[in-house]
Amino acid sequence: MTTPPTARGLLTAVISAASFATSGAFVKPLLGAGWSPAAAVAARALIAGIVLLPLTVLALRGRWGALWRGRWRVAGMGLVAVAFTQLAYFAAIERIPVSTALLVEYLAPLLLVGYAWLSTRRRPGPLVLTGSVLAVGGLLLVIGPGAVQAVDPAGLALAFAAAVGCAAYFVIAARPGDGVPPVALAGAGLLVGGVALVLTGVTGLLRFDMAGGRLPLFGSLLPWWVPLVIVAVVGTAIAYATGITASGLLGSRLASFLGLLEVVFASVFAWLLLSEKLTPLQLAGGVLILAGIATVRADRPRRAAEAPVPVEAR
Repeated sequence: MTTPPTARGLLTAVISAASFATSGAFVKPLLGAGWSPAAAVAARALIAGIVLLPLTVLALRGRWGALWRGRWRVAGMGLVAVAFTQLAYFAAIERIPVSTALLVEYLAPLLLVGYAWLSTRRRPGPLVLTGSVLAVGGLLLVIGPGAVQAVDPAGLALAFAAAVGCAAYFVIAARPGDGVPPVALAGAGLLVGGVALVLTGVTGLLRFDMAGGRLPLFGSLLPWWVPLVIVAVVGTAIAYATGITASGLLGSRLASFLGLLEVVFASVFAWLLLSEKLTPLQLAGGVLILAGIATVRADRPRRAAEAPVPVEAR
């Protein structure tokens, strides 16, 4: 029996959120050892792009013209979704609390709802509005009520820039028509983003520091490259490839709401890997996020015009 595209999309989106959520637990030791954010993001992007390169070649099957036709989409994925979004987020957390930056960045689904409202001049349905309220309420509980506080305006602006970049990622990933397979878009985009970040380091625009040695991980000291390889393969290569696939199957709006599960998974991984506490409020927040996703999903049958083009038909 063939799995329906929507069911595949939901499963793939959950895998993507869980994969992205591993990033914090494995990047944190690198940053603590002296890696600069730009160097860590560039390294994970380049390694992930290289990991996906054989799959990219196989997916294209010699149809390299597809990359040229989709060159602006690939560039947008690399420069905006990978490089810009990650750098904006890391720059934000240098000025404001991590919880506040996460709360602002993960307003991306609301930005997409607002963009659809403005571009189509059609007010979102009650289910979408209700789902948005539930999801944001759950997000606030998972991250912590302390995320809402007076902070540096520049940090808030950078976090909002990361939210815009995150929203752009879902739009770029869901855009059909250029013939670029999802894994090829992920692989090429990561390489473009990684190279762009290396160039910013070489030209001195951003601090580009790397460090060796052994780092604390899994209760012991491991070589520095272990967390880097894990975050590159799981938190980057798998995360972007599955996320782009899910966006193509589900559309940018639903995929972005499912992306909120990253915060839930990140809390669970921090509990398992970093011994951080998982509170009842966070568990309740996870339930609210799931309720918000289910509510937004329930609106889809009435809005066939927003349905994505199945990957098989592209």
